[in-house]
Amino acid sequence: MSKAEKEIEAGERFKFGANWSRFLRLLDEEKIKLAEESLKDMLRVKHLSGKRFLDVGSGSGLFSLAARRLGASVYSFDYDPQSVACTQELKRRYFKDDHNWKIAVGSVLDSDYLNQLSRFDVVYSWGVLHHTGAMWQALENVSLLVAGGGQLFIAIYNDEGLMSRYWYAVKKAYVKYPLVRWPLVLLHMPYPFLPSLIFRFISGRSKKVRGMSFWYDIVDWVGGFPFEVATSESIFEFYRARGFRLDNLRTTNRSGCNQFVFIKELQV
Repeated sequence: MSKAEKEIEAGERFKFGANWSRFLRLLDEEKIKLAEESLKDMLRVKHLSGKRFLDVGSGSGLFSLAARRLGASVYSFDYDPQSVACTQELKRRYFKDDHNWKIAVGSVLDSDYLNQLSRFDVVYSWGVLHHTGAMWQALENVSLLVAGGGQLFIAIYNDEGLMSRYWYAVKKAYVKYPLVRWPLVLLHMPYPFLPSLIFRFISGRSKKVRGMSFWYDIVDWVGGFPFEVATSESIFEFYRARGFRLDNLRTTNRSGCNQFVFIKELQV
């Protein structure tokens, strides 16, 4: 049993990989295209040909797949073996025997593992680092994986003060007590998910912008533990002090993730 599996068994971690494996049943060409468009939009590119792309916490593998289809050579890793299996399944479906897409089990908190990796033109970690149990260390570690002039694309839960502390208690209860899981999901569907669901129904937008799944995002949100948050200002200052400049930003004023694309300044 892996360390991640032991933490799940002990009620200390959400089953991220199990949730992603169910999501893969719904994956289709439209979702993949949406994932590609979201990468191009935030990174301000038309393609990733010739780029080395690192997917830190690959989850379902959808964005590793999107990056590979955009022309990047891809290295994906995840702490959760079941998430790694999901990424491997997508490679099997779409890029079988491709030498430009490598997949591994690894932790962003394991310095020995990270030191074996090269530096990448794009380091991507969307909604991952706040689930490590040591977010600021994880934020530090990914900064070291970006090549000079390269891009760092991360998404981190917004700090809402008291509301964030409430969500911490909800998520901790979800992973600790199996009997309350479905009641917690059903109880929390009206906020913040129901308004966006009604909007998509009225507008006819059935898919999320990033190509993800509404239902599996709900389960991930309610159960996603460990859980940490940060203000957009604190993330900006953290990376500015480490030689990065902000290139793109999408913020939220409610529950959810702030998205950042930083560029690592070339040393002179």
